[in-house]
Amino acid sequence: MRDLILLRHADALPLSAGGSDRDRPLSLHGEAEARDAGAWLRSQGVTLDAALCSPARRAQMTVERALDASGDSVLPRFVAGIYEATPGDLLALLEQHAGDAGRVLLVGHNPGLEQLLALMTEGLSDPVRGMPPGSVAWLHLDEARALDPGGARLRAFWSP
Repeated sequence: MRDLILLRHADALPLSAGGSDRDRPLSLHGEAEARDAGAWLRSQGVTLDAALCSPARRAQMTVERALDASGDSVLPRFVAGIYEATPGDLLALLEQHAGDAGRVLLVGHNPGLEQLLALMTEGLSDPVRGMPPGSVAWLHLDEARALDPGGARLRAFWSP
């Protein structure tokens, strides 16, 4: 893997009484954020080899709208372990599911994504940079260090 693109799910509706957090859909604002994230990816010339996504409804809706707006035809894989994952969990899932893909999109949740961003760029998951809903962090990985802590540089960051 040479590039890892992190996309935090866009703005979601609040949890309804008796509802499940996993079933929360995007708000109308969140749908626009997801499309804007995809449009930004398209403007950057990003083409994906793989897309891994949390099975939570808001993440699924985010990846669908972002990919549609980006014009990319990659089919997302919904991976249960992304929901509530730690940075270590996310790295293991990337190794397991991304294979030899050169550029991978990972759609998930905080705090895992922002901690992964800090781990990959700073070597520690403590100095969290923050990833607001719908934001994108494009990491370029050091070929020799691949998914090692501190083995990436932040190529670009976009936020709605």
